[in-house]
Amino acid sequence: MLRRFAMAVGAAVLAVPAWASDLVTDFTLDNGMEVVVIEDHRAPVVMHMVWYRAGSADEKPGVSGVAHFLEHLLFKGTETLEPGEFSATVAANGGRDNAFTSYDYTGYFQRVAADRLELMMRMESDRMVNLQLDDEDILTERDVIIEERNQRVENSPGSLFREQMSAAQYMNHRYGVPIIGWRHEMVDLSLEDALEYYEQFYAPNNAILVVAGDVEPDAVKVLAEQYYGVIPANPDLGPRARPQEPPQTSARRMEYSDPRVSQPYVTRSYLAPERNPGDQRTAAALTLLGEVLGGSQTSVLNQKLQFEAKKVVYAGAWYSGTTLDQTTFNLTVVPVPGVSLREAEDAMDAAVAEFIETGVDGEQLDRIKMQLRASQVYARDDVEALANRYGRALTSGLTVADVQEWPEILQSITGDEIIAAAQAVFDRKRSVTGWLMAEEEVTQ
Repeated sequence: MLRRFAMAVGAAVLAVPAWASDLVTDFTLDNGMEVVVIEDHRAPVVMHMVWYRAGSADEKPGVSGVAHFLEHLLFKGTETLEPGEFSATVAANGGRDNAFTSYDYTGYFQRVAADRLELMMRMESDRMVNLQLDDEDILTERDVIIEERNQRVENSPGSLFREQMSAAQYMNHRYGVPIIGWRHEMVDLSLEDALEYYEQFYAPNNAILVVAGDVEPDAVKVLAEQYYGVIPANPDLGPRARPQEPPQTSARRMEYSDPRVSQPYVTRSYLAPERNPGDQRTAAALTLLGEVLGGSQTSVLNQKLQFEAKKVVYAGAWYSGTTLDQTTFNLTVVPVPGVSLREAEDAMDAAVAEFIETGVDGEQLDRIKMQLRASQVYARDDVEALANRYGRALTSGLTVADVQEWPEILQSITGDEIIAAAQAVFDRKRSVTGWLMAEEEVTQ
């Protein structure tokens, strides 16, 4: 039995299969902050997370990377905490903390002993509104994020290639702009840029508090009202209106060459629908399509191309539907030495076409569903994984009920639905195909 208490409007109990044993409480504070409590009393630990419904795709043009920049700056001082004191306090209490930025959200978390929850709420609520920054903070932290880009992107041909692929796929939407930012814009990020983003998006009515672990919902509610509930909502916060993609009516191709490339490969992305609240069957079919085509060594592409044709050393397919806006379905093949990228791409296309023609193998689909169910059950042993599952979904427009229903929707998808999803998504006119190669291969 799974219980979900909507404290703001009264309690509600939802019956689901016994194996889906999340014990979830969901309520909203008077200032608009949503609170999700996930009980797990097996160990005296708690995961405390604040998720903001704002990520790099919510940035205005010209300041790419400011969302990630601000994430770094939040570890500076407040009116009551010295720079670095936040993380030092967490560590002194035996915990760990960090933060992350994505296209659709920014999150901050601490994993601590359950009796330290109040301390975490006091400090996290403080930096929601009382961040203190100066020009020196901007200069030093801007150097940090630029060096991070150097290490993670500029020094990696694959990362540079993927940036260009995303930019080619999303010509108008901010998903085409790297989360870390374009370097030429990062070097000019200012104190004013950071504060403008902070004052617009860091407000309780734009945030979700997720608390998972050895806690009681009533006690969490009291603490949340004490520390977060007193923060005024931002009345000027509008809907998440983002530039959307125009209809893509032509296939796009790109080649990226770099002498540092040791393993050339072919990749293709197709525009695909995201998971939507109350309407998750297509996303579930695409999730299973990714597993059937390229999720493991026994998947269709690996069996056809790696073991039978012996043309690739790796083949993969994946789909991530937990996004606010339209996402992508992706295919990748890495050819064996002596097989050209053109031959590898043609072989990939032939294998996909044959799969759509012959359909899904029922035994394979049953195995994949069982593996997914097992992984979902095992994930319940990790309060951090539980908290992340709900935080990502809620900041991407889904609901608690959607998260709870997702496992059973996956189990109910048929082979025919998977093929129908493949036929709808695999439209070459809505794709980008990229070749990553060493410089000397350009003329071949």
